[in-house]
Parts: sequence; structure tokens; C-alpha cells
Amino acid sequence: MGLLENKARARLFYKYLSRVYDRVNPFIWNEEMRAEALSLLSFPEDATVLDVGCGTGFGTAGLLEHVDHVYALDQSPHQLEKAYAKFGKQGPVSFHLGDAERLPFASNTFDVVWSSGSIEYWPRPVRTLREFRRVLVPGGQVLVVGPNNPNNTVVRKLANAIMLFYDAEEADRMFDAAGFEDVDHTLMGPSYDPDIAITTVGRAPE
Repeated sequence: MGLLENKARARLFYKYLSRVYDRVNPFIWNEEMRAEALSLLSFPEDATVLDVGCGTGFGTAGLLEHVDHVYALDQSPHQLEKAYAKFGKQGPVSFHLGDAERLPFASNTFDVVWSSGSIEYWPRPVRTLREFRRVLVPGGQVLVVGPNNPNNTVVRKLANAIMLFYDAEEADRMFDAAGFEDVDHTLMGPSYDPDIAITTVGRAPE
């Protein structure tokens, strides 16, 4: 388990990263990647959507291009403060400070659960994915964007010492263990590293 796959350390990390997050993030996770990821989803009319690990709201803003309202959750109060400044505390986003492993929502609530740039910090990814499946309606979609495993062995070991990096085979294992169906993966990234991220979509059983 990597150094930042710990809730307390991740919160402390984002206490400081939140100050520069919106300036750093476009070099790793940009609008073109977000649009590509969004194109992998289908949004029913009046879809109910949850953004887990919403951070400062970059993914949330993309989701709002497809739906009128988004529920958004993050464990970092510092990241949420940045998101409040963008969207307000009352408006198109209902914000929640909380834990992805224990989502404060009823079962069978959401048509879509989206999570970008969060899985790498989850201590128990399968447990969290099971929570996603719990809150999804039957047939609902999940989309998770995470860091793709580096090809270089030395870099891979260093990366995994910090946080979770994984490949399509590992993603298949996690999503299958969580009970998802129709799982598929897309590699994406900025021009300097087009395979930096792995985006996985799946569907809750009907």
C-alpha cells in the first residue's frame, strides 16, 4: 500500500496541494481528457449523478454540461472550500464532506457515479467500488479515472510506493470483485503522455 493510500495522510497532503491544485491539475487531467471520459457515459433524462472525490470541482463542472444538478463528495475540507468558491454552497451542486467507503446516500439512488483522480488514495478500492454499486440504480453506470501503471519497472515501484497505480488487468479484477458488469477501459492523457490515465466504465447489474 502506498504512502498516500491512507485517509489521514491524504487529507494532510491536500491541505497544502489545494492551494495550487487548479494550476497543477491541467498538466495531468485536462479538459480534453475530461470530455473524452464523459463521452463514455450515457446520461438518462433527469439523471441523478454523484461525483466521488470531487476535489475543487473540475470533474463536477464537466458533469454539469450534461445534467442540471450533481451531488459531490470529498474527504478534504480544503478542496471543498475551493469548490464552494466556484459553485457556491447552494446551487447546482450538493456538496458533502465524507468518506468514499461509507457514502452518506441510500441504496439505488444514482444513475451515474463518477470518480476522477480519487481511486489512487483509497485504502480499500474494492470496498469503495462496492459502495458505488450499492448507491447505483440497477443498470446504472460507474466511471473511474485513475493513474495507469508506468511501463518502466523502477518508475512503477516508486509510483506504487506513493499511491495506487494499476493496469487494465488489475482494474478488471477490482471491478469484477465489486460486482460490476460490462467493464471496459480506455487509456488517455495529455500529449506528452497519452497513456497516463486509465478510465474504467462499468454497469451495475440489472
